[in-house]
Amino acid sequence: MFLMKDIVRDGDPVLRQQAKKVAFPLSNEDRQLAHDLMEYLEVSQNPELCEKYKLRAGVGLAAPQVGVSEMMASVLVPSEDENQKDKPLFKDVIINPLIVSNSVQRGALTEGEGCLSVDKDIQGYVHRAARITLKYQDISGKEHKVRLKNYPAIVCQHEIDHLHGTLFYDHINKNNPFEREDDEIFVY
Repeated sequence: MFLMKDIVRDGDPVLRQQAKKVAFPLSNEDRQLAHDLMEYLEVSQNPELCEKYKLRAGVGLAAPQVGVSEMMASVLVPSEDENQKDKPLFKDVIINPLIVSNSVQRGALTEGEGCLSVDKDIQGYVHRAARITLKYQDISGKEHKVRLKNYPAIVCQHEIDHLHGTLFYDHINKNNPFEREDDEIFVY
């Protein structure tokens, strides 16, 4: 299981590299990586275990964030409904992901974005597509094409950025960090 000491921090060159495409069938190492990426999210979202292991809670973790420059990320966006905790809005290990289309309408998180690899709080809106169509392979190599909107779409775009050497704060307007775009929706 990954711990906070295993998370690569901002400044490490691996976070700015273009990740390599993952070959199928997955190697034993890549299977273990996929498992460990998702396990971190599951454990970090459990309040007792999160405290026990001193983790920062996360909804996404990309392979470059643990020092592996491969196109793989885990995403676990929990349900907002307390009665639906066992039915996340989106949960999968996305391998070789590609955004095949996106909405013109933009979205941003009201409180801005954070990142397990970035220790400091960087204020500002990160403008992203409000809706995306995502194509990816799962750990068995099966192709998926899903439409995501709002928070799950934003999380997937954040993780895919990691695979291309981009960090969330690269998207923040340096001169006016809280500038709103026309017609933009805000996700809480």
